[in-house]
Amino acid sequence: MLNVSVFHPDHFILLGIPGMEDLHLLLSIPFSLMYVVALFGNCTLILVISTNEQLHQPMYIFLGMLTITDVLLCSSAVPKTLSIFWFKSHAILFDCCLVQIFFIHYLFVIESSILLTMAYDRYIAICSPLNYTTIITASFIRRTVLLAIIRAFCIITPLVILLNRLPYNQSNIIPHTYCEHIAMAHRASADITVNSVYGLVAAFSSTGVDMILIVVSYGVIIQTVLRLPNSEARSKAFNTTMSHVCVILLFYLPAFFSFIAHRAGQAKIPPSALILLANLYVIIPPMMNPIIYGIRTREIRQRLAAMLCKNTMRSSFSVFTLGQKIRSS
Repeated sequence: MLNVSVFHPDHFILLGIPGMEDLHLLLSIPFSLMYVVALFGNCTLILVISTNEQLHQPMYIFLGMLTITDVLLCSSAVPKTLSIFWFKSHAILFDCCLVQIFFIHYLFVIESSILLTMAYDRYIAICSPLNYTTIITASFIRRTVLLAIIRAFCIITPLVILLNRLPYNQSNIIPHTYCEHIAMAHRASADITVNSVYGLVAAFSSTGVDMILIVVSYGVIIQTVLRLPNSEARSKAFNTTMSHVCVILLFYLPAFFSFIAHRAGQAKIPPSALILLANLYVIIPPMMNPIIYGIRTREIRQRLAAMLCKNTMRSSFSVFTLGQKIRSS
């Protein structure tokens, strides 16, 4: 019987960003600021949507699911990165590394599914508005969420199983800030062709297909919007559409460039640039999404302003009441 510990080390060592070790503490400043903005912005958006019944509509429910996924996605990678920068906590258990890989890729596929559903929601709302309430129902939302969860699980689980079967008896050092599929696979002392091929198949069958369908949906949406006779309706439709387009570009472009660069550009692109790029797609979209929707969505701006005014008035009343009690005593 072979000893599994020979093939699987107890832990891996995450180097952080090779070649930039002296700048880790400095890099932690923008990373931590972006993470705080992402947490604060998404939690604020969740609070606004959940506490206002007027926003309990399909579009905002999908947006709420997107913000929850954003929080989980950045929280699955950024805290470990900051612990490396701040405390030089480079070690991560082998099983924890696999768990981190699973959740980063799992949440990424789920977020891609949510963006596709939001594109479909906008397609029905603009291209077939009379059928919107009969198509985008509560039952449709539940089925969509369940399908997204099952699809992501079925696609990402084999990825982790394939990593787990590899022997790692040569090196347990990963030049990265968090455990990533290809970075971990390259540490194996065996052929990783199957891992590379399945990684490509998984990426294309999930986010690749989603991206193609989203592009087609928004192509049809833009054509429909341009045909609207009313300029006010055209402007409103464009405003909503452009918010989604900005979010989609922020989500797919960094991930797409990171995916291609790790496979085709390793000889030309410095490792530090590849790792920084890999960090962008887990923190930039969660940071920017609530800002984009908060600025460009009038209903969210109004509800947030109403909540702030209400809390300000309540605080002012509390201070006034306290002052009255002090004076009377």
